[in-house]
Amino acid sequence: MENGVIVYRNMPSPLGEMIAGATSKGICFLEWYDRSSVEKILNRVAKRYKTELQPGNNVHLDLLERELDNYFKGELKDFTVPIDVTGTAFEMAAWKQLLKIPYGETRSYGQLAGFLGKPKASRAVGRANGANYLSIVIPCHRVIETNGKLGGYGGKLWRKKRLLELENNQAKLI
Repeated sequence: MENGVIVYRNMPSPLGEMIAGATSKGICFLEWYDRSSVEKILNRVAKRYKTELQPGNNVHLDLLERELDNYFKGELKDFTVPIDVTGTAFEMAAWKQLLKIPYGETRSYGQLAGFLGKPKASRAVGRANGANYLSIVIPCHRVIETNGKLGGYGGKLWRKKRLLELENNQAKLI
């Protein structure tokens, strides 16, 4: 990675503590602490980005914190913080589709696979969602099963339910 080191710090949220990291170009991860140990999260990120991580802060993390606070207050629908993510071509395409899901709405894994031109790739879309390192900002919580059930979420299903309820309640006010 040409961005040098990734700085990271804690991010408070009403649904539990998070950890976020950023390069000089933008945020590259936002994870729930209880998804796995902090050490495992940092090791996964270091391996994916092939760079060193160190505790710290930058303008992107400050903006992310403000935007998360406004999101949880129901005052922010679209994140503007720059992102700097890396993944396979398929993951990047899937994440781009996630960013197109409007606030307060959901899509199925099958619908996303169809949007990608690969209608039989529902499971691959699910794997790409699982590889998304930017919880909430790249809204994988908006993806549900075809039958309307919530399906998997690395941040735990109760959080997915709460995030969807928050967005659904705010979307009704628009």
